[in-house]
Amino acid sequence: MKFDVTGLKSFIPTQEIEQLLESTRNAEATEIRDIIAKSLAKNRLSPLETAKLLNVQDPELKQMILDGAHELKEKIYGNRIVLFAPLYVGNECINDCVYCGFRKSNPQCLRSTLSHDQLVAETTALVDSGHKRLIMVYGEHPQYSPEYIADTVRTVYATKHGKGEIRRVNINAAPLDVEGFKVVKAAGIGTYQIFQETYHEESYAKLHPSGPKSSFLWRLHGLDRAMEAGIDDLGIGALMGLYNWKFEVMGLLYHTIRLEERFGIGPHTISFPRIEPAIGTDFTTHPPFMVSDDDFKLLVAVIRLAVPYTGMILTAREPIEIRNEVLNYGVSQIDAGSSIGVGDYSGKDDGSKSKSQFVLGDTRSLDDVIFELAQGGYIPSFCTSCYRAGRTGEHFMEFAIPGFVKRFCTPNALLTFAEYLFDYSSDRTLKSGMDLIEREVNAIEDEASKATVKEYLEKMKAGKRDLFF
Repeated sequence: MKFDVTGLKSFIPTQEIEQLLESTRNAEATEIRDIIAKSLAKNRLSPLETAKLLNVQDPELKQMILDGAHELKEKIYGNRIVLFAPLYVGNECINDCVYCGFRKSNPQCLRSTLSHDQLVAETTALVDSGHKRLIMVYGEHPQYSPEYIADTVRTVYATKHGKGEIRRVNINAAPLDVEGFKVVKAAGIGTYQIFQETYHEESYAKLHPSGPKSSFLWRLHGLDRAMEAGIDDLGIGALMGLYNWKFEVMGLLYHTIRLEERFGIGPHTISFPRIEPAIGTDFTTHPPFMVSDDDFKLLVAVIRLAVPYTGMILTAREPIEIRNEVLNYGVSQIDAGSSIGVGDYSGKDDGSKSKSQFVLGDTRSLDDVIFELAQGGYIPSFCTSCYRAGRTGEHFMEFAIPGFVKRFCTPNALLTFAEYLFDYSSDRTLKSGMDLIEREVNAIEDEASKATVKEYLEKMKAGKRDLFF
């Protein structure tokens, strides 16, 4: 399958990035302090400034970067952590990406696509655990057409069970043409997420030898087409371990700049997963550019400082210890209670292990994650209010860049957390969570907001649901 890339050019300046990373190895401590101060004023960093942070070696300066990222996250997002779950719809794929368990040449991958009834069962299982937000994941295959994706999204939204439902569906799927994106948008999706995997074009060609994904330019311009189709809520990402992690961070920054300069809107989220082992995929056990834990922490902090107003997603690929630590450095969203086998959640598929794309590092239940977040002073949030109130794209940036998101997010996070506690939580999580909510409500400075939250909480105790600012 070939796509028309006539006239398309890469907006990732490979040589410029390499020169910046080479020329910024010895930044002075005063420069690093000034760069962090600029970020703390909620200004996006330049490529030059970001490269200087990436090259810091001095332990004290590294700690300064980590501390700066923590402070910035608290300023913009407060102590809330948004929760979601991945839902794998199908793993049929016509690409042959050397690092992926879904690649077409992998004989150990058991191919499967959820039927309508199976999709309903999977969604019901997620709803019954307390989830409100999903990201639906698809392989790249002709059967996963825009119409098919839109139909599966509508099925998920239409699935109600008990007191719950899914209120926001994000998508991780192959890049479409403009008309295809319009079809998917009409289903009411939230964010459309496309990982470039690696922004290093030469490496990309080697890692993607065949299939539509082999076109670097078609994928790179995918979110441009999504924006042209009216999808203004976008997620970018790179798979760390395919190439030099510093280059990938710079690539993510240049992609952000591209979207800002052309459309006036940066990405809603940035993802930075590290490559993990996959069944039948030897490449993943010895990736060529393994990212150490210490480098990963710095990577997260630098992204936070480079793009202060953009959400950051940390996945369950990472082990629990790393997840808990890097929450401090700017992460705003995590998945929890995750399974990545096709048909896993409903517990009716014994072959799910062979249907997984990779191996997870954090297999805790949703309730366990929520309990530990609350114990750590974080507010678990299932909030979807910005999306449903139209605060996306340009409108989201109007709120997010100045830091006004916190005015909406803290009250709405508390309300969605209370929903989970009343309807789904264990006794220990209920007690810990209600103690946290009481403290957080009392800490709300705006008296009108505080009064409204208290009013809504009383209504929720009486059975009302889905109340938000």
